[in-house]
Amino acid sequence: MHPEPIYICGPTASGKSSLALETAAELDGEIVNADAFQLYRGLEIISAAPPAHERGIVPHHLYGVLAPTESADAQRYVNLAKPVIAEIQSRGKTPVITGGSGLYLKFLTHGAAPLPTGDAALREEMDARPLEDLVAQLIELDPVEASRTALQNRRFVSRALEICLLSGQKASDLRDGWEAQTAEISSKLRGIVIQRTRPDLHARIALRTRAMLDGGAMEEVAALSDISTNCEKAIGFREVRALVAGEIDRTTCEELINAATRQYAKRQETWFRREKWLVPRIA
Repeated sequence: MHPEPIYICGPTASGKSSLALETAAELDGEIVNADAFQLYRGLEIISAAPPAHERGIVPHHLYGVLAPTESADAQRYVNLAKPVIAEIQSRGKTPVITGGSGLYLKFLTHGAAPLPTGDAALREEMDARPLEDLVAQLIELDPVEASRTALQNRRFVSRALEICLLSGQKASDLRDGWEAQTAEISSKLRGIVIQRTRPDLHARIALRTRAMLDGGAMEEVAALSDISTNCEKAIGFREVRALVAGEIDRTTCEELINAATRQYAKRQETWFRREKWLVPRIA
């Protein structure tokens, strides 16, 4: 019987890497990255990837495996991660999967939701119609979904109607089926989400930002002349690039990174609260 993975999740700067290292050492495990930007080479400082001395304690996987010119998404991550996890399990080791990229983790644990992706032509057609018309059609096609949709919100109504029209099925049926499926999957998962008080997390974010700028972030960013738009989204990259270019000073750069990181951490906390299978770990 292969050891089941354990997931160590939480917002940025919450201490995931340290807990993952401790957990992997206790369980004779190996760490698998689930952070979108730690996948990239050349972003080790900006992305706060585990340092070399930590990687020497237990094996680490999927760190620095993509060139900064490459693009990646949740499905590509799954394609990279699944063979690595299976190989770790085949050796009787426990995969300890850690990161804060909620969508990547969701795709890995539960797969993609069976909902059609958006259709530009259909959305353009719906955008030209009155909201009342869209609401009436949604009520006709799927009264259950209409009853639980904020009908004054055009985006919500359009998306529900789009699902019905593109799939040929009721959006409520698809969503309820997916919810039941994810609940079944969740019952078999084991994972931890680190929770810290807001002041504590903000203090840790500030310390990490300062360490990043003191630890070579300017040189790292200056060396990346060609970078994918995906990679550019790493928090701190654009701010440090502006610092390197002389467009802002160090204090402003630090303040901008802290603000962006706090906002990102808040979104992560909201995401992980919805994942009821994760057991809170108060730090």
